[in-house]
Amino acid sequence: QVQLVESGGGLVQPGGSLKLSCGASGKSFSLAEGAWYRQVPGKERELVAHITNDGTPTYADFVKWRFTISRDNFRKTISLQMNFLKPEDTAVYYCKRQFPSSTREFWGQGTQVTVSS
Repeated sequence: QVQLVESGGGLVQPGGSLKLSCGASGKSFSLAEGAWYRQVPGKERELVAHITNDGTPTYADFVKWRFTISRDNFRKTISLQMNFLKPEDTAVYYCKRQFPSSTREFWGQGTQVTVSS
C-alpha cells in the first residue's frame, strides 16, 4: 500500500524555522515530482512549492526566499525548509507526489504548522 507521511510540523514563534519532511513507502518515487501545499479552514488548498524529478524547484511568491524545497531520492523523501515564518503561514501542510505524464496524485495526511507568539 502506497503511503506518504508528513512530519516536522508544530508551533513556532514568528521569525522562526521549521523543516517538514514527507516520507514514502510502498512505491518508489525517485522519478516522481513532489510538491507542498497548504490549507487553512474555509480556503482552498494552495501550492507552496514544487520540485521536478531532476530537482528544479519553483515557489509561490508568498514563500520565495523564505522556503526551500528539496528531495532525497535515496531516502524517498521531499522536504520543505521554512525560515522567517509569519503568522499567515499557519496552515495544514500537505505533500503530494505525482509521476510525469500521469494524472494520479498521491497525498499525505497533512501536518499542522502554527506560527504564533
